[in-house]
Order: sequence, then C-alpha cells, then structure tokens
Amino acid sequence: MPVHNQQLHILLVEDDEVDIRNVERAFKKNNISNPLHIARNGLEALNMLKGSNGVEKLDPTPKVILLDLNMPKMGGLEFLQTIRKDPDLKTTSVFVMTTSDEESDKFAAYNLNVAGYILKPLSFERFVKAVSILNHYWTLCEQL
Repeated sequence: MPVHNQQLHILLVEDDEVDIRNVERAFKKNNISNPLHIARNGLEALNMLKGSNGVEKLDPTPKVILLDLNMPKMGGLEFLQTIRKDPDLKTTSVFVMTTSDEESDKFAAYNLNVAGYILKPLSFERFVKAVSILNHYWTLCEQL
C-alpha cells in the first residue's frame, strides 16, 4: 500500500492584494492544490513560522516561501536575513517574486541563498507559466 505523501505547504509573503489574487489564480490554472498560506509582510510571516506574538504556528512548517521584497513593517531582504539565522528555518526554499529589477536586490537575495529570483511579469499568462515551473520544482523537492 503506498504511503500517503503529505502535501508541501507554501507560504506567500506579499502585501499587494492584486498580486495575492494573481498567485491564487495561477495556482488554480496550474491545478496546484498545495496549501497556500498568506502573510502580508515579513513580521507576520515570522510570527506564522515561529508561532509568536499570539499567532498560531503553521503546522507543518511550509517548505517553500514565495517572497516579495518591497513590503511594510519588514521587507523581504530583512525577512530573509532573519530566517537564514534561524536553525529551524534556514534550509527553507525561498523564491523571490518581485517587481524590483535592481542588481543590488538580486545580489543581496542570492547571497541569502534564495532558490530563485522571479521578476513579476506584466502578463498574467507569463506569470502562470512561472508558477508552473515553480510547481515542477517543489514537486521534485517533495519526493526527495
């Protein structure tokens, strides 16, 4: 009898409602049924990952994080620096999804060991394709 493989949980850290809806729509279009948790800034995401400040800890801990860089309270790079210092979170796969094409942001993100840096495309079709590629990646990871 096959062992039931628990689904990979994904955390989206994004403050823009339109981008959140686009990710949800792209998941639906790609038939991605992985549980998607949403945090609207880095601080909220940390509270969800650690179960701090009265926020219930996500269980299981998401193995993949989709991260925007430009957010209020705690931006993406600061969030990345924080989780890379945390023994329980430092190996989490993080994909940056941002409108920032700044070389300094890309350099900083890759120095913090991101799995990928995705510029938010202008067209929804290209975004759906990007999410499809991500899905292939984490489906592979799930089986390891």
